[in-house]
Amino acid sequence: LDHFLNSKIAYFPSYEIMMDELRDYRFYAADMIHPSEIAIDYIWERFSEIWIAPEAESIMKTVEKIQNGLQHRAFNLESTQNQQFLQVLEERKLKMQEQFPHISF
Repeated sequence: LDHFLNSKIAYFPSYEIMMDELRDYRFYAADMIHPSEIAIDYIWERFSEIWIAPEAESIMKTVEKIQNGLQHRAFNLESTQNQQFLQVLEERKLKMQEQFPHISF
């Protein structure tokens, strides 16, 4: 028992959160088996509060902005606004890759 209590084993209770806190049908997808997006977001928020260091949050937000920017589809590819957007996006990517060379977009 001492070995178990002193070990570095950790467990995040996502199943228990789903079963105990998110019992309402709105937290389930249309198939009534899988969690809905609302439930997934709620569980992710709880997970990140516990397991993700506060210093990493700003990095995650920057990566999310870059990922969203990469998915953006412009109406006019040649417009000045789109060119500026792409330039800022490229600068963000390069800055992030300088800090974290293992990240690729």
